[in-house]
Amino acid sequence: MTRFLFDLAFWLAAPFWALLILAPGRRWTDRIAASPLPLIPVLAVHLALAVPIFPRLWSAVSSPELGAFQDLMTVDGGAAAIWAQVIAWDLFLGQWMYREARRLGIHPLVMGPLLVLTVLLSPIGVLLFLVLRALRSRTAQGNATGRAAAGPSAVRA
Repeated sequence: MTRFLFDLAFWLAAPFWALLILAPGRRWTDRIAASPLPLIPVLAVHLALAVPIFPRLWSAVSSPELGAFQDLMTVDGGAAAIWAQVIAWDLFLGQWMYREARRLGIHPLVMGPLLVLTVLLSPIGVLLFLVLRALRSRTAQGNATGRAAAGPSAVRA
């Protein structure tokens, strides 16, 4: 059962990732990216895996030490519970990144690879997105400032 739930966590999230990456800008993709509902099935899998091992899981997260996490990984369901948590968190981050990219006008051909990287190695994907977001925000602020400065003088001229 643990192996099935481990696999299920990924397969429940995969269709939503596919939408974010392959169908950007579609109305239904935007609606799904704005909804917490895609997370619920993955979180349910996490709970199904976490409840039976809750004392060990709680011990590992409430007093984080490497040894406690190593022990948790040896418990049946321990690695799968952490995996389902990571899958849910990655999807949450992917949805946020998608919405931010749409808001900032970042092209889908730039975001697609970043979202794939986030699925595979979320810390790297998110870090690169944060850099891109900061650069894009700075550029957008500079353009807005330039337009505001050009606007009144163009009217006076």
